[in-house]
Amino acid sequence: MTGPSTEAAVGRRDQILSTAATLFARRGFHGVSVVEIGAACGISGPALYKHFASKDQVLADMLVSISERLLAVGRERVVASAGPADAVRRLVDWHVDFALQHQALIIVQDRDWSSLPDDARDRVRTLQRDYVDLWADQLRAIDPALSPDAARARAHATFGLINSTPHSGLLPEPDMRDLLAEMAVRALDGG
Repeated sequence: MTGPSTEAAVGRRDQILSTAATLFARRGFHGVSVVEIGAACGISGPALYKHFASKDQVLADMLVSISERLLAVGRERVVASAGPADAVRRLVDWHVDFALQHQALIIVQDRDWSSLPDDARDRVRTLQRDYVDLWADQLRAIDPALSPDAARARAHATFGLINSTPHSGLLPEPDMRDLLAEMAVRALDGG
């Protein structure tokens, strides 16, 4: 059973991760101190160590957990689909929603990848490969003539389009969501 103190700790960890993502996106992983993260969360820097062993662990947990979530929700979307074409549409919608809601994480992933501890980097790579393969499997189910590498390349190119939100988000969010989804689906059609 989860008690109030456990829920508070989970809530605090999530707050720290969210706040750190915003700070890292603005100033880079090396440009932010533990004291600054703590202050932005309303706690002392040393109190942050009740939740994370180090700033490196904050970055690792941030990128591993979001990679796990991308894959888990992606799998749920595929299972709930009426077939491969519907699965691709659901994956596109999920990834667009993610990209619009987590622009800071996209920036951190791109810019601070080299600061990620090796074990976390390996875990994120494995999760990301599985996520790409989830998309590629659906694309190949739609078009069996598509090679595995071509299907993966389409998925990666689509991620590039969708993950451009920190730079391309010039429209109101609903309009940006529609634009990205439409462009991604057209790009994946290959036609």
